[in-house]
Amino acid sequence: MKLMLLSLSFAGALLCAAVMGFSIQRGATCAVAAVSEITSSRSARRLLAMAEASLFVCGGLLIAKQLHWLPVMPSGYPVDSLTIVGGALLGLGAFVNGACVFGAIARLGSGQWAYAATPLGYYVGCVGLLALWPQAERPMLATVSPVWGAAPLLTALFLLFVAWRLLRLWQPERHHDAPATLKQRWYARSARIWSPHHATTVIGLSFLLLLLLAGAWSYTDVLAELARGSAAMLPPRALLSLGLLAGAILGGMSAGRREGPATSIAQCLRCFTGGAIMGWGSMLIPGGNDGLLLVGMPLLWPYAWVAFGMMCVTIALAQWLQHRLGQADATPGARQP
Repeated sequence: MKLMLLSLSFAGALLCAAVMGFSIQRGATCAVAAVSEITSSRSARRLLAMAEASLFVCGGLLIAKQLHWLPVMPSGYPVDSLTIVGGALLGLGAFVNGACVFGAIARLGSGQWAYAATPLGYYVGCVGLLALWPQAERPMLATVSPVWGAAPLLTALFLLFVAWRLLRLWQPERHHDAPATLKQRWYARSARIWSPHHATTVIGLSFLLLLLLAGAWSYTDVLAELARGSAAMLPPRALLSLGLLAGAILGGMSAGRREGPATSIAQCLRCFTGGAIMGWGSMLIPGGNDGLLLVGMPLLWPYAWVAFGMMCVTIALAQWLQHRLGQADATPGARQP
């Protein structure tokens, strides 16, 4: 019976990983794209969607704690200069790569196979940093997450937020050209559910269920633990990573995004380099932006908020510098000796 329950639990976790991968393809979880949206169109929709996904994870963990379903949660880390440097490296690596670790999965699902070099570079970067600087391992904090101190109040506020969100999602169309037939209304509502914002919420919910079923997990954590030589339960966690990728590929197929650009050596090198820089940053923080967004930030660990904020600032600065250099190159006579 116990083995059967474990098998059902893992099957559920694998399904959640696939749903998460599918949603990553439809969602707005790439930090590079979110920052670019802010700097180019002065819109923060993607960033707000990511914050809402983090909020759903936090609320779900609060409810799980009230029901005594909460698994062992990871501890936090101190905030210091390495946190800031690690966040900056994470942002620089994402900029060089052209996508964060979430975005790389979405690009792979769309048939852009050069992004297969990103997780490889991430692993090599983690191994290289530990080889050059074994002291990069960070001590965990002995304190518990600050979110548990106000769990009953935060749980009530979260349930009110969920009720408000559901009312907004299922409210009837008010446009004059709203679909008339039941089938048309169903397709219209499905399109709304799988909008980038709602798909990002599904990412948070599927990650929450995955967390409850399989513990704290992200594919960057698996790569970092492999680099340390301390990866526990590697075969099932590797299967979860494959489930995540399979879901992203299915999402790409359903959205008609399977015709990716031709893979070039230059693009592979860029993805590998960006992945390696993100690996360096993740070891210093520690944690990739997926773990920061969906574990550290929901638990209100200060290091996660500082690192993620530094990552976004670095991406914005890199994009601004790229824009300015592009303008300089386009100036008449700029290339003349």
